[in-house]
Amino acid sequence: MPGPVQSIERAAAILRVLASGRLGLVEVANSLGLAKATTHGILRTLQGVGFVEQDRATGKYQLGAALLHLGSSYLDANELRSRAINWADSLAARSGEAVHIGRILGTEVLIVHHVFRPDDTLQALEIGALLPAHASALGKVLLAFDAGAAEATLAAPLISFTRRTIVSARAMTRELTQVRERGWASETGEMVVDQASVAAPIRGHGGLVVGAIGVTGPAERIGDDLHGSSRAALVALVRDVARAVSRDLGGSRG
Repeated sequence: MPGPVQSIERAAAILRVLASGRLGLVEVANSLGLAKATTHGILRTLQGVGFVEQDRATGKYQLGAALLHLGSSYLDANELRSRAINWADSLAARSGEAVHIGRILGTEVLIVHHVFRPDDTLQALEIGALLPAHASALGKVLLAFDAGAAEATLAAPLISFTRRTIVSARAMTRELTQVRERGWASETGEMVVDQASVAAPIRGHGGLVVGAIGVTGPAERIGDDLHGSSRAALVALVRDVARAVSRDLGGSRG
């Protein structure tokens, strides 16, 4: 049976040391009895993946935002899923479409719960999947109410998945403004041709958006080109379920 990987053990030890606060390279190395060169290499690697950040003014290191996000994501994601699971089942049954619940993870959406479309078609479980935030209704909702995530997403080139994907930062900014104003998001064929989705925000304590819930299916059933009472009823259903989950989480505003 293979033994422990020394580099991973050392990286974990450095993260534990930095949990106490900002430290310089020498302080980290001395506290663990490691050579400065070894310590510096590990710190640079951790910095590269966002687990460690370096203060430009002092040169000291601290835990990075990506690591802090991961540290809280397990409990947050599971609470979100546990509070929303019954409502998600109801939404799938009433809409006839697949339901996804997601939360922001960097510039992507982590799917924390997935309810299959209630029919006999072959479907794959997507819990744990990552969706591009800019090309999904769930992602647009989350970006609209998370300035930091929106800034990070718009700072990089927006990847085109289909001819309908929004790849202009200016156009995406306008789109997110509309999402905030109306309280829900949609996309038609922006990530997958002939597929569409509608989503609304889930709020926690203080009205903070902690996730999003939405339906996904064929564009002819829920896409932007579908007008009239059917589309309005679907949007209202998604928003009602999002508000219900929000109430269970202590954030009634939807």
